[in-house]
Amino acid sequence: MEPRKIRAKLGELASTSISGNDISSSCLYVSALAVLHAGQYAWISLLIVGVVLFLFRKIYGEVVGALPMNGGAYNALLNTTSKGMASLAASLTLLSYMATAVISANEAMAYLKNIVPQLPVILATIGLLALFMGLVIIGIGESSKVAIAIFIFHLASLVLLSSFAGIYLFEHGLDVFADNNALPVKHGALPMALFFGFSAAMLGISGFESSANFVEEQKKGVFPKTLRNMWVVVTIFNPLIAFLALAVLPISDIESNSEALLSIMGNQVSGSWLSFLVSVDAVLVLSGAVLTSFVGVSGLVERITLDRILPPFLLKRNKNGSTYRIAIVFFMLCVSILLITEGDLEALAGVYTIAFLSVMALFGIGNILLKVRRKNLPRPERSGWLSLLVAIAAVITALVGNILLNPDYLVVFMEYFVPTIALVLVMLNRTALLKLLLRLIRYFLDPINRFLVKSYRGINRVIDHINDQEFVYFTKKDDVAALNKVLLYIRNNEHTRKLKIVSIFPEGEQATDSFISDLKVLDREYPEIKIEYIQLKGEFTPKKIKELSEKWNIPINFMFIGSPSDKFPYPLQELGGVRLII
Repeated sequence: MEPRKIRAKLGELASTSISGNDISSSCLYVSALAVLHAGQYAWISLLIVGVVLFLFRKIYGEVVGALPMNGGAYNALLNTTSKGMASLAASLTLLSYMATAVISANEAMAYLKNIVPQLPVILATIGLLALFMGLVIIGIGESSKVAIAIFIFHLASLVLLSSFAGIYLFEHGLDVFADNNALPVKHGALPMALFFGFSAAMLGISGFESSANFVEEQKKGVFPKTLRNMWVVVTIFNPLIAFLALAVLPISDIESNSEALLSIMGNQVSGSWLSFLVSVDAVLVLSGAVLTSFVGVSGLVERITLDRILPPFLLKRNKNGSTYRIAIVFFMLCVSILLITEGDLEALAGVYTIAFLSVMALFGIGNILLKVRRKNLPRPERSGWLSLLVAIAAVITALVGNILLNPDYLVVFMEYFVPTIALVLVMLNRTALLKLLLRLIRYFLDPINRFLVKSYRGINRVIDHINDQEFVYFTKKDDVAALNKVLLYIRNNEHTRKLKIVSIFPEGEQATDSFISDLKVLDREYPEIKIEYIQLKGEFTPKKIKELSEKWNIPINFMFIGSPSDKFPYPLQELGGVRLII
């Protein structure tokens, strides 16, 4: 594992653009989706989504403010529960990014084919994925410049389309809107129409979670601003576009042109030139969503690889400081899925829908666990219990609604989810599986003794290499119960047999006799873990952590502390990646 190269941090515009291209591209499809299921009340469904997203601003702000590290829902659950639960969130997030990248790239090239009819869509999709893989490999700073350009052009296009639609309504009145409102309500009743419309419209906030997956690349204080900016864009434009569509086009036309609704609107309100501009914008902003997927997945995979859930070869960096192997592997996965489906990506929509909404729900659960288990951890803002529970309930409602609308989605989702989580579980339990393999070898290959002995010793060396990684727990006055929780967590969640328990005292202070006695009791209680107690003089500071990490050759993310109180003088992010354990 190579040391991180210091990289320039992203500002508000760059960070908002990277994640905003994904979430703001939703206006290309979510208005039509909402109309399909809520009819003339689609814009109300989209306003309700804006309210739910407002609640999630506080949820994400509290969790990431308290734990400002890459990983999103994975990071939230890792620091509040077990590695297994956190790995579930990571698997769902990876599936969501994979589906987003493939669908967005393919849809972008489908829009481009309307402009360039001879375009080979599959090859062009692969080319687009390769382009953004290259940009991420060059560096996130260069990627952000492309994202900014796309984001600004997209917002300008939406403002232009909305303005001309407003002029059109001023000249032609609201007769079309009145005719649409006179139609029978979808699903027979207004509550059902709003329920299914809301469920479909919740897909319009995909991308909101992306900013949390590269928060370490952002300047201090930028993350909550990205949440605010994304909320403003979605809450203004998605309901507005749906309202304007219902005001200028009959519902039947919206339903028959759902894949290119904004282009049809542009042609209706101002002619072919605006339709062409909207099509160009669609190509660009959907391409921007592909970039969001690459940036988000790079931050997430880097984090879970540092925690030894994925193989460490993914952490290799180039001269620009980019983890290029992650981008290459993600590109290969996306291309393989594109080729397997032969460009018919409707099935992937099921993966995208269920994975994304599940990640949102898990993030809310992570906030609950943070409040209960890490209540003393400093954080810049807090979500209210009522708003938190309402937000989680809203996401679960949308998840149920989408499964009711498309039952086949659940089957397709499981086809992708089961192999993904199986791979993660293998990595989490690899020492146990290797030991099982040893037993099988001994049982079946006893007659071939030489081969048996050679295999047995070789695999034992692999297990020893994994378990030789030493961990550190910093403590000062913890009682035996707290120390017991630490050892239980390490025994159940980490592959190690060595633990340094370290106390740093000011001059003239030292550990009490009762503390030393407690440690001896725990040493006998956990014979499988070699406990070494070290007393040092000085102050517990980020510099001291880094110094000990280098001296003992132990990565900082293998060092633990208890949850600090409000009086702790250093923000968690300044400790270099030290993990919370109790």
